[in-house]
Amino acid sequence: MIDKSVRELSEDLHARRISSEELTRHFLSRIERLDPRLNSFITVCEERALAEAREADIRLAEGRAGPLTGIPYAHKDIFCTEGVKTSCASRMLDNFVAPYDATVTEKLKQAGAVMLGKTNMDEFAMGSSNETSFYGPVRNPWDTERVPGGSSGGSAAAVAARLTPLATGTDTGGSIRQPAALTGITGIKPTYGRVSRWGMIAFASSLDQGGAMAPSAEDAAFLLGAMAGFDPRDSTSVDRPVDDYLARLEDDIAGLKIGLPKEYFTEDLDAGMAKVLEEALAVLRGLGAEVREISLPHAHLAVPAYYVVAPAECSSNLSRYDGVRFGYRCENPRDLEDMYKRSRGEGFGAEVKRRIMIGTYALSAGYYDAYYLKAQQVRRLIADDFRQAFEEVDVILGPTTPGPAFRLGEKLDDPVTMYLSDIYTIAVNLAGLPGLSAPAGFIDGLPVGMQLVGNYFEEARLLNVAHRYQQETDWHRRRPPEFD
Repeated sequence: MIDKSVRELSEDLHARRISSEELTRHFLSRIERLDPRLNSFITVCEERALAEAREADIRLAEGRAGPLTGIPYAHKDIFCTEGVKTSCASRMLDNFVAPYDATVTEKLKQAGAVMLGKTNMDEFAMGSSNETSFYGPVRNPWDTERVPGGSSGGSAAAVAARLTPLATGTDTGGSIRQPAALTGITGIKPTYGRVSRWGMIAFASSLDQGGAMAPSAEDAAFLLGAMAGFDPRDSTSVDRPVDDYLARLEDDIAGLKIGLPKEYFTEDLDAGMAKVLEEALAVLRGLGAEVREISLPHAHLAVPAYYVVAPAECSSNLSRYDGVRFGYRCENPRDLEDMYKRSRGEGFGAEVKRRIMIGTYALSAGYYDAYYLKAQQVRRLIADDFRQAFEEVDVILGPTTPGPAFRLGEKLDDPVTMYLSDIYTIAVNLAGLPGLSAPAGFIDGLPVGMQLVGNYFEEARLLNVAHRYQQETDWHRRRPPEFD
């Protein structure tokens, strides 16, 4: 059952060969048995999941079901879920039970999907390894002494270990694609504005975007199709029709022009990663794609620009957590100022504090023009690089990460080195483009991914290219042997 695709599971449900309740119990059993080794879930919603599964079975029996009806999924604990704790993996929100559903949560309910629980993540989505969570680090199912990547590491690990067929994630600087690569699954970050951010707890508002995580591109297409769409409650949501991602999966890619940024393919690229990408390109060439070199001349400025813009926005967004209205409040404060200071000091972890301080400094009087404004100008240059590249090519291909997953604790004391884990993904968020990571091979027994970047609202093309690649390879079908 765990090796079946979403399409196969949906067909079984519609044909009544299995019930949603049986399917849900199967995955809940796997979570109970296997997740203690991974720590990928913060909250498991057994009673709620079974109730949703029974409702899905009624819809299936009455012929009112869609393709996701009765399919279990895991929800990143950054999306508000009415009546369920929504913690953002922070002590600050450890006692917060959302009074409403995020738009993404609503959409998945309407589709009839069954929420198994809320997945672990880096605190407030700040991290590249899923080690900053208040609830402890998530472990990579391919090697439990290594990180799964972050911030959507819980979702990635749960999908990779087949504790769930699907999972949601969010991506601010690579937080869907990077953990997808390090755990051997497929993850897609759509164009900024394609998926509503309403009810998705904010880190950096101009960068955050919800997306889908699944074993394959086809599975991800099912989930993203249900998540995407205009939302009048989100001022950054784009009022544009959603493509039928499933309908375009089988499109021929003969003649597709793939661009290779020369800035990514230098002598500094890990030799193992270079070999993986060469083999992936050979498969795509065999399908008729054309490959040419392109340039993204400002790519080297993406990381420094991001680590001004994102902390600045985080500093602003997290100012609401003051111990007054909701969330953590310190005990016995002496006065209002003491309550503010101690509630924030005790409620936030080290990485969140670091980014708040950086962001506050960048926005302070005398430094705004020198740092934040300059970073936004660099951001425009990066977007222009991509715009010019897409005048020559259809898709851009490169590594998702510098290499395979590193060991737990290896980079915790060196935040700059940790930040460089997202060196290939950050520019995509700064430009607001869609990006996808697909499993492309292994280095020393650990999975790595290739990243595909498309022009604005070209999610269907990315899913199509990844799907055609996956029809020729089996990397996406491989599972961690210890999690059968």
